[in-house]
Amino acid sequence: MKVALAYSGGLDTSVLVQWFAQEKNAEVVTYCADIGQGEELDGLEEKARATGASAHHTLNLVDEFASDFVYPMIRANAIYEGQYFLGTSIARPLIAKAHIEVARKESATTLAHGATGKGNDQCRFELTYAALAPDLGISAPWREADFRQKFPGRAEMISYCAKNGIDVEATASKPYSMDRNLLHISYEAGILEDPCFDPTTPENKGMFKLTNAPEDAPDEPEYLDLAFEKGDCVEINGESVTPAQALTKLNALGGKHAIGRVDLVENRFVGMKSRGVYETPGGTILMHGHRQVETLTMDRELMHLRDGLIPRYAELVYYGFWYAPEREALQSLVDKSQETVTGSVRLKLYKGNVITVGRKSALSLYDEDVASMEGTESDYQPEDAGGFIRLHALRLRERYRKQGYRGS
Repeated sequence: MKVALAYSGGLDTSVLVQWFAQEKNAEVVTYCADIGQGEELDGLEEKARATGASAHHTLNLVDEFASDFVYPMIRANAIYEGQYFLGTSIARPLIAKAHIEVARKESATTLAHGATGKGNDQCRFELTYAALAPDLGISAPWREADFRQKFPGRAEMISYCAKNGIDVEATASKPYSMDRNLLHISYEAGILEDPCFDPTTPENKGMFKLTNAPEDAPDEPEYLDLAFEKGDCVEINGESVTPAQALTKLNALGGKHAIGRVDLVENRFVGMKSRGVYETPGGTILMHGHRQVETLTMDRELMHLRDGLIPRYAELVYYGFWYAPEREALQSLVDKSQETVTGSVRLKLYKGNVITVGRKSALSLYDEDVASMEGTESDYQPEDAGGFIRLHALRLRERYRKQGYRGS
């Protein structure tokens, strides 16, 4: 059996390389998607080969990730359950798509991943495999009894790595899982499974890698100008940027000013609740700025229609249905809604806050003459409001008269 293993060099996948080679007598080809992990990729190929891989592929997908996955999601203003910016979720379909390409290139018959049997990632990976490569086999060791018997928890995996000379960042004294990409870092499991555990205390705050704590952020605010075209950020402070450059720059600025930390208990696709801690500095700024330009340029009914679909869009991303027809249909509607979302916004960054201080657009639907309370003449006639209100009040009056409604 030849296995193509999605490999991060972290605890789970480091164990899996040797487990497949030794326990399953498989030839293992490892693959890693570079989607902005930075220094985490250093020495990855050497590490994979040292633990038993016959070949390794690291693919630079940073630009594709930002332009074809993150930006379309930001155009939708997609946030899961009102808090989570979907940093891990949106990366999985791209990782799985490239995983398939590596397997095809290496003539591997099985796609393998280290996602746990209780998590969302197994769904995201395997739904993508089903959509794009249903002919390939799938191996998910965390769902196999013999693997779980050998490794019932992270402590056993950490011990296994120590005995076999496998270098991993996780230790028994700092047992949490971390996932990083250009959009965010997520932290979960281990000590974070207690929903009352506070990672922001002086002794724990070293966990955070992208953002300052608010108390450590600068005491002076910083101003920032973002320009958008058709819903996409194309300039920062007057300089043209690609999607990947925008996220990189905004991550640095947001992290400096303590922006983008979220600590939540979310509902996993598989049914359980899970505690996660996230840092999404650049994405938080982008989403905020994007919404401000929309407020000027989007028609009310179009905005409300799109906004009503945000929870569904976010669920599809979170669950792993990026390559499903309903997500693609929603994306078409979202992108249509963005045709006039062109303009700029001025933001103030200060101690964890993104504060809007101005916005403008040549396509703005805001008319100062219409909105003014100073009696300026415009197309709006106050006398018209009386008939408007009477029409909308008709059903309420009839309810009172015919059904005796007096309030509850």
